[in-house]
Amino acid sequence: MKSYGLTDKGAVRKNNQDCFILEKCETGRCLIAALCDGMGGAKAGGIASQLSNKAFVSYIYMKLMTRLPRSVDYKRILEDACAEANGVAYEYSHFDEDFDGMGTTIVGGVIKNNGNGHIINVGDSRAYLISRRSNSIRQITKDHSLVGELVEAGAITPEQARNHPRKNVITRALGSEAQVKCDYFTFTLQNSDILLLCSDGLSNIVSDLEMLEYAREFPEPEELCRSLMSKALNRGARDNVTIVAVMR
Repeated sequence: MKSYGLTDKGAVRKNNQDCFILEKCETGRCLIAALCDGMGGAKAGGIASQLSNKAFVSYIYMKLMTRLPRSVDYKRILEDACAEANGVAYEYSHFDEDFDGMGTTIVGGVIKNNGNGHIINVGDSRAYLISRRSNSIRQITKDHSLVGELVEAGAITPEQARNHPRKNVITRALGSEAQVKCDYFTFTLQNSDILLLCSDGLSNIVSDLEMLEYAREFPEPEELCRSLMSKALNRGARDNVTIVAVMR
């Protein structure tokens, strides 16, 4: 597998509260990928995203190092890793008044060398499956956001959601409560398929179809990430932008 990721504070924000991790696990014959988009004060959001991301990936890595391949319960491991990451952020938020209310989204999981993938999400950071063979893009995850719920209920269209005045209101986040519920999904990467993880700094400004067009034009993960980042920045990215691409 090939993978690449990059993050940028965008064209307006002074600080970057996004972060990502790509970690190979030879024992588990897989890649661990995770992306977080922090929220809170200037320092709090960045701390929440970094602490949660490290806790999430570290938990998965250690569990895969101590289990035989046939005995791995990926759903349980990812849900427990999410709980670990939430606990770290939640406890840290009580250390200082400056950290009160801090939190972060998360999207991430495990992509096996055979293409089988397992992923969880909390918040509105997304995972997409892009297929060059079928010329299609599919959002794997569901947004835990106000507009996401409105779209699912049929109250507004995805196009209307992109320009909704409350599009940045999320309904779940790591660190905001003692416990949090994550959603779990599975997928399969065929040869030349791409798993794309991104923060809302990208998805709010670059459409799904544009992501698909860029995936066709730029076949390598690094090229794809850099091209999508340039697109977002050229459009005046008002938020932090983070993109991770994994290709089989």
